[in-house]
Amino acid sequence: MTRYILALDQGTTSSRAIIFGCDGRAVASAQQEFPQIYPTPGHVEHDPEAIWGTQLQTARSVLNHAGLSAREIAAVGVTNQRETTILWDRQTSRPVTNAIVWQSRITADICQKLKSDGTEDVFRSKTGLVLDPYFSGTKIKYLLDTTPGLRAMAERGDILFGTVDSFLAWRLSGGKRHITDASNASRTLLFNIHTGQWDEELLRLLDVPRAMLPEVRASSEVFGMVDASHLGAEIPLAGIAGDQQAATFGQCCFEAGSAKNTYGTGCFLLMNTGTQPVASKSGLLSTIAWRIGNETTYALEGAVFIAGAAVQWLRDGLGLIEKASDVEALAASVADNGGAFFVPALAGLGAPYWDPHARGTIVGLTRGTTKGHLARATLEAMAYQTREVLDAMQQDAQVPLAELKVDGGATGNNLMLQFQSDILATRVHRPVVQETTALGAAYLAGLAVGYWTDLQDLRRNWVLDREFTPQMDEATRAQLYRDWKRAVQRAKDWAV
Repeated sequence: MTRYILALDQGTTSSRAIIFGCDGRAVASAQQEFPQIYPTPGHVEHDPEAIWGTQLQTARSVLNHAGLSAREIAAVGVTNQRETTILWDRQTSRPVTNAIVWQSRITADICQKLKSDGTEDVFRSKTGLVLDPYFSGTKIKYLLDTTPGLRAMAERGDILFGTVDSFLAWRLSGGKRHITDASNASRTLLFNIHTGQWDEELLRLLDVPRAMLPEVRASSEVFGMVDASHLGAEIPLAGIAGDQQAATFGQCCFEAGSAKNTYGTGCFLLMNTGTQPVASKSGLLSTIAWRIGNETTYALEGAVFIAGAAVQWLRDGLGLIEKASDVEALAASVADNGGAFFVPALAGLGAPYWDPHARGTIVGLTRGTTKGHLARATLEAMAYQTREVLDAMQQDAQVPLAELKVDGGATGNNLMLQFQSDILATRVHRPVVQETTALGAAYLAGLAVGYWTDLQDLRRNWVLDREFTPQMDEATRAQLYRDWKRAVQRAKDWAV
């Protein structure tokens, strides 16, 4: 019987399910968006039941669309929006609050208090992360501190915490598995990336009960079975990784020094640093890329909070375009940005600034500025932010980057990728299979059950779709980047 791998790709704005064959190509896919909740400015929530409902429905839909039964699926892999924090009742499996999304700035005051208390170096040295509202630990503390009765329940062991992968694994397994993988655990501010364990000192500093936390497992192993009630038969649940680590794996960045950039809601650049973490001095994160067997692979990461979400804002907030794909034609209607720069700090600034008080800023407007210039400035902002992260990464790792592999929704935009190559002065490679986040989850699951034999099997699947090479002269590149840096200074430290 021909067998396939099912990847569940739970993202910030939608849930997707993709079935892959042994050649790494998608056989079928399904996708559903779900609501974003904005209770107050800068705060973002999700309904965990909407996450679960859309993810389960897409899994059922993709099997139906492909004409396959669950028995033809060799394994299921899960990849997820990271840092988003869900608390649920151990007995009922029901969420006790809305999820706090990674984009939310609601815990900025908690982070500032921890910094004032002099704990930043402790967190940095143990977790490789910075004290920022982005990460899960302060979100857990916020929910326990502000929801009546919740802390007492958590201390009794009645409340479970998980990032989205954990919540999905719990539901998929019928409440039998409270687990996460090392890549997701490394994004919580609670996990020591050197010892590979939850850290008692960090738990104490954030006042998080140990009983809430999932068991940390490798990224590729059989964790248990997907309950037959969900898809019609039991299937091994065998791969878990946070979305950016999964995309790095899906891009076959297996060697130290290889890097990829994913253009999704945010923009995430990861470089494999091998079996030892590299401490950043340039505002980047040291993180776990994946754990296979007993070997942990580490990465440097630059996280940009708003990339494709800025295009959504042009569509939904300003009404400049009807659908996101219209932005390329609108941007191409003008020869350049007309002097306009858009710093999309709509949820603060991530790497390398880590400024939760920054806000979106458009500068350089004149009477001649058109919606085409704003569209172009929005696309260029993705490329400028990537340049800032890559500059910091090369400074930390002391490794020049000969090429950048790219993936994610925005990589269908040739105008943006050409500008990316121009502003980096680096070759940009787009693969044929651009859904590399889901592919990485599929690869991790398939390796665990022997569907693929080894990493060389996976390398053979990577095929170049298009190479973008720099066309811009150095003087123009330098001037544009200087102007971008000036624009960023005007966006910083605004919402104080």
